[in-house]
Amino acid sequence: MTPGMRRHGIGRVKAGSAGRAGEESVLFRDPALPGTQMLRARFERQVFSRHTHDCYAIGLIEDGALGFSYLGANHVASAGLVNLVVPGEPHDGHAAAPGGWSYRMFYLEPGLLADAARETSGAGGLSGLPHFRHGVIDDPGLAARIARLHRLAESRSASALELQTRLRAVLARWLALHAESRSEPREAGRAPRAVALAREMLHARAPENVGLDELAAATGLSPFHLIRVFTRTMGLPPHGYQTQLRLDAARRLLCSPHPGLRLADIAQECGFADQSHLTRAFKRAFGVTPGAYRKIVQN
Repeated sequence: MTPGMRRHGIGRVKAGSAGRAGEESVLFRDPALPGTQMLRARFERQVFSRHTHDCYAIGLIEDGALGFSYLGANHVASAGLVNLVVPGEPHDGHAAAPGGWSYRMFYLEPGLLADAARETSGAGGLSGLPHFRHGVIDDPGLAARIARLHRLAESRSASALELQTRLRAVLARWLALHAESRSEPREAGRAPRAVALAREMLHARAPENVGLDELAAATGLSPFHLIRVFTRTMGLPPHGYQTQLRLDAARRLLCSPHPGLRLADIAQECGFADQSHLTRAFKRAFGVTPGAYRKIVQN
């Protein structure tokens, strides 16, 4: 890592084993863009497990095609198209063309979108979090803005003023042309009572080995019925939701200023069987290993 890369929090991470020599992921931040994380990646055989983000994700497919499920529909984003997901919405990802796909992604904290929605007259200036129903957008103007900003941030060749101005331009067009409604994150009270009880138990005991029979008994449903209603309500089965909670906890620990905390310790504290289990789950969900993620965010 060069001194310039360290200053801007840029890390270059080879994703996968030697058998995946054509794959690469570069995850980075720029201090001029707080609340923003960026990823440039090329994947050939990467399969993202069904997971959620606590942020908005929007990017541009540069080559190949990405297939993913989002809001109950299957999508294919090919070269030149914009792909996105909203916070808390389960989705997955896989190659939808020979040779995989390459893309440039932004991961944006919800507050950025909420602030932009209030400021952008084209989006109605409404309060709350904007919602986007379509997971794939054919908008060459938005695609060009995303590509330009992403390349400038990675190259470290633009001033803070230019980066911040270009980010506002991306958000303004995205909101004005594609925001369809406003929605708040899912709340437990809106879910069936049994699902709310199951979620509460999983949150309270995320690192523990909670069994399906125990979860079902606490909710008063049969195991099969619980799985059906939980999956229908949350978009993830109970075990998938539990894994997401553990991954979120691992990310928080990876971002903490404790360099002496070993990956094996993080795995144990978050409920993974061992470091290898954590690494596999983290890579399936986020495309990079926990060790690489920690180096990047701590820089």
